[in-house]
Order: sequence, then C-alpha cells, then structure tokens
Amino acid sequence: MEDTKKKTPCSKKLGGYLREQKGRLYIIRRCVVMLICWRD
Repeated sequence: MEDTKKKTPCSKKLGGYLREQKGRLYIIRRCVVMLICWRD
C-alpha cells in the first residue's frame, strides 16, 4: 500500500512536466508557422 502512495506524487509531477513540454512545443510550433507566413 505504501508503494502506491509513493507513486502518486511522482506521476503528478510527471504529468505536470509533460504538460509544460506540450505548452512549449505549441509555442515553438506557433513561432515557426508565423515565420513561414511572414516569408510568404
């Protein structure tokens, strides 16, 4: 039972990290799209 309790905060941390990475990728993608649009 203790093992599952220890895993919960870790998975929450991982989820937050993944969410942060997703947001960063989204911003980078938007910048790339804007650059391509400006070139045209």
